[in-house]
Amino acid sequence: MFDTAAAGSVSPLFIAGVGFAGVCLGLLSDALIRRALPQLAGEASIRLKTATAAVTFALSALLAWRFGIAAELPAYVLLGLVAVPLARIDIAHHLLPNRLVGPLLGAGLVLLSSAAFSHGAAGNLYRGVAGSVILFVSYLILALTSRNGLGMGDVKLAAPLGLYLGYLGWSQLFYGGALAFVAGGLASVFLVLKNRENKPKEVAYGPSMLAAGLAIILLIP
Repeated sequence: MFDTAAAGSVSPLFIAGVGFAGVCLGLLSDALIRRALPQLAGEASIRLKTATAAVTFALSALLAWRFGIAAELPAYVLLGLVAVPLARIDIAHHLLPNRLVGPLLGAGLVLLSSAAFSHGAAGNLYRGVAGSVILFVSYLILALTSRNGLGMGDVKLAAPLGLYLGYLGWSQLFYGGALAFVAGGLASVFLVLKNRENKPKEVAYGPSMLAAGLAIILLIP
């Protein structure tokens, strides 16, 4: 597995470079998403582009600080890049498109496989695949047994999140899943209190899942 001590000593120039690379890739992917999903992408305003670039830079830089010059870094930067438009689309449309969630899982599996086998850490990959299945099945059961809770988009998103979290460890998988429920519950309470006269029928759960997963990835070594 990657050396977390070495990751913590990475140079600020490298961190900034990954951050700016993330912005460039984020803007490119945003353009591609708008072309592929014009009905979901929303208006390409200067304010939205600026906010997207700022969040993408922050996520990419933080991930560079977390992983350093490690083979796993591209996979986790990809997660950060895709998380931004996924969260934005889910908030606006209560939808997590298969055309984003599917490639996130597939590309993550390829990148993490390459990273794992490059330094003899196949066990990390197997644990990540197991984590993907565990989180997917757990969310599927919850979606089938709850009336107004999780949607099938959230269930599908659980698969790539389980892969990325499980690759790092069982603790990350557990805490990432648990924190997602806490964050989702707090978001639901906030929206209900904010819109007392017009209570929302649905609450976008995807952003909470993504935020919780990235927080655990960044905070738990």
